[in-house]
Amino acid sequence: MVWYVYMLRCGDGSLYTGITDNLPRRLGAHRSGRGAKYTRGRGPLTLVYTEEQPDRSAASRREYAIKRLTRQEKEALLNGWSPPLV
Repeated sequence: MVWYVYMLRCGDGSLYTGITDNLPRRLGAHRSGRGAKYTRGRGPLTLVYTEEQPDRSAASRREYAIKRLTRQEKEALLNGWSPPLV
């Protein structure tokens, strides 16, 4: 099963990083106010980054690594990312 590490840009400009095995469902939860406590009331939420990982463990490790980056490093990561062609 594929897992995803994702980043959202909140309406206040802050960035939220999380993991999921179902990206559309998780985004819907965030946008409806049932997602992470951090994102509630910070809309609109925009998906700005996704990265596939082979399993939950790998996704959790990558999430932790991204969360340890500085704001400047996160922005650099985002600038090098382009949405997958689906």
